[in-house]
Amino acid sequence: MAELAFPLAAELIEKLGSIASEQISLAWGVKADLKKLQRTMSTIKDVLLDAEQKQAHNQQIRSWLRQLKDVFLDAEDLLDEFECEALRREVVETFHGTIGKVRRFFSRSNPIAFRFRVGNEIKEIRERLDELKSNKAIFDSLAILPHGDGGDHHERPFVPASKVIGRESEKEEIVNLLMQQGDDDQSGNSNNKVSVIPIVGIGGLGKTTLAKWVYDDKRVVGHFELRMWAPVPVDFELTRLTRLILGSALNTEINDKLTLDQLQGRLCEALKDKKFLLVLDDVWKDDALKWSQLRDLLIEGAKSGSKILVTTRSTTVAEIMGTIPANINLKFLSFKDCLSLFVECAFKEGSDKDYPKLFEMGEAIVRKCGGVPLAVKTLGSQLYSKTDEREWKLVRDSEIWELKQEDGGHILPALRLSYTRLPPHLRQCLAYCSYLQKDRIEYGSNALIQYWIAHGILHQYRVHGNMELEDIGELYFKELWARSFFQNVINWTMFYKFDMHDLIHDLVQSVAQGECFTVKSTNTKDISENIRHLTVLEAGQNVSTTLQKLNKVRTITAEETKIDESFMCTCFSRLKYLRVVGLPTCSLQVLPSSIGSLKHLRYLDLTSNKAITKLPNAICRLQSLQTLYLADCENLEELPRDISKLISLITLELTTKQTSFPKNGVGCLKSLRCLAISGCSNLTSLPHETSYLASLQSLTLYKCEQLDLWNVNYQGTPLRLQKLCIVNLPRMVALPEWFQGAANTLQFLAIYGCENLEALPEWLASFTSVTKLVIDSCYKLASLPEGMRSLTSLRELVIEDCPELELRCQRNIGEDWPKISHVPHISFHLFD
Repeated sequence: MAELAFPLAAELIEKLGSIASEQISLAWGVKADLKKLQRTMSTIKDVLLDAEQKQAHNQQIRSWLRQLKDVFLDAEDLLDEFECEALRREVVETFHGTIGKVRRFFSRSNPIAFRFRVGNEIKEIRERLDELKSNKAIFDSLAILPHGDGGDHHERPFVPASKVIGRESEKEEIVNLLMQQGDDDQSGNSNNKVSVIPIVGIGGLGKTTLAKWVYDDKRVVGHFELRMWAPVPVDFELTRLTRLILGSALNTEINDKLTLDQLQGRLCEALKDKKFLLVLDDVWKDDALKWSQLRDLLIEGAKSGSKILVTTRSTTVAEIMGTIPANINLKFLSFKDCLSLFVECAFKEGSDKDYPKLFEMGEAIVRKCGGVPLAVKTLGSQLYSKTDEREWKLVRDSEIWELKQEDGGHILPALRLSYTRLPPHLRQCLAYCSYLQKDRIEYGSNALIQYWIAHGILHQYRVHGNMELEDIGELYFKELWARSFFQNVINWTMFYKFDMHDLIHDLVQSVAQGECFTVKSTNTKDISENIRHLTVLEAGQNVSTTLQKLNKVRTITAEETKIDESFMCTCFSRLKYLRVVGLPTCSLQVLPSSIGSLKHLRYLDLTSNKAITKLPNAICRLQSLQTLYLADCENLEELPRDISKLISLITLELTTKQTSFPKNGVGCLKSLRCLAISGCSNLTSLPHETSYLASLQSLTLYKCEQLDLWNVNYQGTPLRLQKLCIVNLPRMVALPEWFQGAANTLQFLAIYGCENLEALPEWLASFTSVTKLVIDSCYKLASLPEGMRSLTSLRELVIEDCPELELRCQRNIGEDWPKISHVPHISFHLFD
């Protein structure tokens, strides 16, 4: 991530100024050194943009930037100490009073000792920077380039999958094959009722986009009784893949406790006597045995005419799986079609004719993309709405096009160029996506944004005014989506689900090279001491021994990996600068109390560790902690008693066996902005304190059978809620009146599976800020309240599986239709 030295320098300079001028008591005695360090960094920062542009063809500059970035990161760790110390003092003053302050003076981190320690470290960092700055051969060769305030913020077009350019003939060929009745088997076996059609091509040609286009074609939708889509794990692991197929067939998530035999039995039942279409997207593994096992399962009981559509880069995979005489081999897109796609992405509709010189340069750029649609799309999106000819020339004439294979690796030059042309803040956000595991089927925008926040890469620039960090993160997520770095994005109620093209994933991995490492027991000798982000696939003794040698790691993640207590003790004792610990589904039984020493920790994910029964109270010493995921920890007996000391906690997702929240607990978390309570089968009420409501913007209540929302006295409490999602609360017969406190702020309201909800209140008409309302599977709900026409901001209304309500709201003829006819987008399960 050497390219990211500039945004890091800008952030550090701002922090230095803030600490020196505002945190007087902490900075006393070291203010002069802080000012000197700020001046040195400012001088270096001025030439960083030029250095980042030149490094691709200059090994010396690349090495110099890498060393500089290491110093910057060490400086960031040091400056973070000031923030941690300030938070610790706040906790002492709030919870411990005078006695605590006296004890603290004689503790290891008393103010004099703190200033002495950081003073020495500041001088050491300044000396390292001075040494790098004194390299005249590099420093004097760099120019000061102008830079903006964080990039452009044009509203960019999203090119939908339904608008595919240049693949019409391939689409018609596939549709025709899908409509055939099973006589197309090249093996000559007339008993084979399921044909397999492979789409083959290199990465970036649009195999998945084409398959999705076919999948949604009206002729295909009408022809098959059941359609399923399953992204295939890289290792073609049968249990996981069967679970994905079954989940698509039933349109629900499948319990991960089910065995392969149980999954196969349910899948056979779901497919029985149905003519189905199954898309197996992105198959890598050419394992004939596993495919044979899956194929036999799919064929059993299927109707003749069922089809399987496979996308793959491998002709070997196609030969093993395919049953048609010839594969659908995707060729490079023609220049004409590439140019049409580029114009669609780079110009506002019809404006390409107004800029003939830009159009001419666009033609040259398209030729360099070599017929790869992904490359065309990402570069076109980068240039959208830009009319400065110099910017187009920089793309057309960039030296990156000339990178040799050994310099550029297997990354398409167009994609590398798309990355380098991003504004610094977006480059930084995209580079941090390197922690996303390639074998994951999909990701959630909420966790990604919290990860960005934890690493301090979202900043409230002047252009963002008073926006919360979560909102800035969503803005940046959408910008990267619009530039085609994310794909298959779905609005999933409270967040977005998305994935990344393999080539984009390779790009971010190459950018992060040198700072990120995926560790197994067999490759521990290759780890550099400057590694900052670790993904652990195995946690044996070799790995633990290696961790003893590291001390700069900021991220450690593992998923579905067996992690024991001794491994965690090693992590927590050695890796003192950890910002992120992500250990979902890792079979944890005990969390060591040594976690309390991680004063820099901002993000802790323990999701789905079902064996955990208790958390150490030491976790409450994590005053910097902003995100805590405890969802699906179904055996967690209670939350730590001092949880209210987590004064920085912004996001909390939890599952607990508690019947109620004790006093001075969750209800006292004043910084909380996002709260999700799920699977709490014993919980009877929300916290009785109202402190946690002061900042709360998002509230999700899911599958809490005993929860009574009326069992609190919040009436008259002003709320800031913007998103409210209520799912499977059988005791809720009406919305509690205290929700009226959010009348001026609520923008999104979703109510799912509340089987006993009988009516919506008349006061709902006062929620004039609501833009989207979802009502799903509320069978007793028979009508909408009067005054719905007062909801002038309502842009989208979704009503599904509410039979009586749907009949009353039927377009033009239903009794309740006049109440909602002003809403631009309305969808019903029964009628649309």
